[in-house]
Amino acid sequence: MKKIGLIINPVAGMGGRVGLKGSDGKDIQKKARSLGAIPEAQNRTLLVLKEISFKEINEIWTAPGEMGEACVKQAGFSPLVIGSIKKGHTRPEDTINIARLMKEAGVDLLLFAGGDGTARNIFDSIGTQIPALGIPAGVKIHSAVYAINPKSAGKAVFGFLSSKIDKFREAEVMDIDEELFRAGHVKAKLYGYLKVPESRTYIQNVKSGGYSEKEAIAGMAAEITENMEGNTLYIIGPGTTTRSIMERLGLTNTLIGVDVVYNKKIIANDVNEKQLYTLLGDNQCKIVITVIGGQGHIFGRGNQQISPRIIKKVGKENIIIIATKEKLISLNQSPLLVDTGDVKLDKELSGYIRVVTGFEDYVFFKIGF
Repeated sequence: MKKIGLIINPVAGMGGRVGLKGSDGKDIQKKARSLGAIPEAQNRTLLVLKEISFKEINEIWTAPGEMGEACVKQAGFSPLVIGSIKKGHTRPEDTINIARLMKEAGVDLLLFAGGDGTARNIFDSIGTQIPALGIPAGVKIHSAVYAINPKSAGKAVFGFLSSKIDKFREAEVMDIDEELFRAGHVKAKLYGYLKVPESRTYIQNVKSGGYSEKEAIAGMAAEITENMEGNTLYIIGPGTTTRSIMERLGLTNTLIGVDVVYNKKIIANDVNEKQLYTLLGDNQCKIVITVIGGQGHIFGRGNQQISPRIIKKVGKENIIIIATKEKLISLNQSPLLVDTGDVKLDKELSGYIRVVTGFEDYVFFKIGF
């Protein structure tokens, strides 16, 4: 019989939909709420719990209230609650302290929902002393300690409980400077390692920061810009690869945000989800996104502004993916990944899709589910 620990960062991911590129700090969280942000970490954790059979669990330990207790009870289980928090005013120190208490209680696997900042808090508490696994719920998820999506997290935990997964590896805890990130500079730093279940099927890789071939990127930019349709909105996702499109058009680009182009002119920079949905209206629209190197995600990592309702309205047939062949090869035959927060939509997006890899150059690549 095994003990499972669960900690939820209740404010994780709040900045994503509203275009704030992160949720660290009280001021950012306050601004996110003022823009209509809705916490999603608990809903994503519920998806995990649906995949797990607690018959194999002797005990499930969790944090009070919105940091775990409410979610576990909603799933129909009776947790052992540990630690204390101030309702509505949780802090990183709460995660650190409660994780330390769970380590002392002898949990066999510590589940935590959040982003890279939460992973750092868990590392500060337990290091590699006990196994851990992240449920992706944040905006920044560069670390290799997170499952591909909540469903995968549930399957990994079930594999651990049933002893089908009994090996572990040390995975990187990465984070970036949010202030620099909002200014358009991506500076990732390695903070340490957590011991995670050994499963390349369910656990994501660390985000790659390598450079792609300039010629291939220029070719992709030419392919997209020369085939842009008139009277059509183009939602341009974040990244250095998509930036090449904006540069070719001579338009202002938000490196780590979402921009909107119409008839090859910029109509909005750095939009949040609500603004994007309003702009979409009844217009014909296409989404241009790239692949996160080393991980393979196309939705759900850094582009949460492009929400499920926007993707559904635009349609899979109007999604344009651009990536160098080098980036696709680096995935080692793993499929592209989606983690929109809507499991049904993720399934609908699965299958083969055309990926632009250069000027008049394409490959068909599989989106997994």
